[in-house]
Amino acid sequence: MKSRIVTALAALAATTLALTGCSAAGSGSDPNNPNQLEAFTWWVAGSEKVGLDALVNTFELQYPGIEFLNASVAGGAGSNAKAALASRLEANNPPDTFQAHAGAELTDYIEAGQLQDLSQFYADNGLTDVFPPSLIERLTVDGKIYSVPSNIHRANVVWANTSVLESAGLDPKTPPADLNAWIDDLQTLRDSGIEHPLALGTDWTQLQLFENVLIADLGPDQYSGLWTGATNFNVLGVKDAVADYGRLLDYVNPDYASMEWDKATQLVIDGDAAYNVMGDWAEAAFEQAGQTYDNQYTTFPTPGTDGVFDFLADSFTLPVGAPHEQAAKDWLTTISSVDGQKAFNLAKGSIPARTDTVASDYPAYQQTAIASFANDTVVSSLAHGAAARIGWSSEISKAVSKFVQDRHPDALVNTLIELQANKG
Repeated sequence: MKSRIVTALAALAATTLALTGCSAAGSGSDPNNPNQLEAFTWWVAGSEKVGLDALVNTFELQYPGIEFLNASVAGGAGSNAKAALASRLEANNPPDTFQAHAGAELTDYIEAGQLQDLSQFYADNGLTDVFPPSLIERLTVDGKIYSVPSNIHRANVVWANTSVLESAGLDPKTPPADLNAWIDDLQTLRDSGIEHPLALGTDWTQLQLFENVLIADLGPDQYSGLWTGATNFNVLGVKDAVADYGRLLDYVNPDYASMEWDKATQLVIDGDAAYNVMGDWAEAAFEQAGQTYDNQYTTFPTPGTDGVFDFLADSFTLPVGAPHEQAAKDWLTTISSVDGQKAFNLAKGSIPARTDTVASDYPAYQQTAIASFANDTVVSSLAHGAAARIGWSSEISKAVSKFVQDRHPDALVNTLIELQANKG
């Protein structure tokens, strides 16, 4: 499976590079100039680009002699960037650092010997003292740590338009207690004239909604067990989740397949939908639209997941053979610093990985996420690379997208069982 994935990514990379105009040799990187840093990301627009710019500004203040080279690749919610990166790594032409989701997504890179162990970096910078144990656990593979998180995101968040809810007679301050109650509210909204009250987007947003339903129906322990083998996909809770997912799909916009996440979120901002399940990068979209938390919009954990924090983190690595290794370590120092994390997360809507964060420095929504991450049960996101390795999660995503179209529950369950047996 791994060889097929690498081949597919490499093939996609050729198309990606042609479409984006990104040079496979990097963005003017000179291996003989130690005062350069080539950073590879998929942050090219919106709050993501604003967050990257804030990080770069902090980096340039802390290390003014180093030139930052932006090697970002657009499109596909990171899939295009990952494909282009795979091509570069296969050619032994790594950037100095690259963005990746912390957790299982790094497995293939680690097993291929493409990442350097950063355990000593953590010790030198005291990061094991300021990152929470639950995060260190998710970053550690066979006793080693291979990435530095710039933030923490929460994936089990419902974003709701308060006016739309109130017009349907629903109280925005009283979220539905479980999935059944939420489906009742969706029907109430439809009866009030909102034909498609639940906004949905393209494939990865469909997978994210599905993982939320899995957490709701299985609970955090059984959900986490799906990725360790402690829970079999052939359990009643998974079948219930597939059924509940199908019930939710009855209320989504019919143009979901062609809609990126920001456009789906915009449906809620504009009042054309009531709800969208999205990670907290959506916070910046509401702010940029001039809306105020707990006024024009509000949030709550996906019904059935209260007390759970569905975790993902953007992180950066140190590839084997990085041309500017010291500059890369300087970058990792910036993104893990108090100032770097504050600058980035204020722009992006996420929360710092550090436990010495001052919650009152952040807007209202982020304060709720800071409290949840500190106190709730943390589980790893499937859709965002934390729970399962790339090949497995990609095949699950295909199966879920197929179900969204054909609504054959037994076929989806059987595919999930087979994929678990083969790990993708």
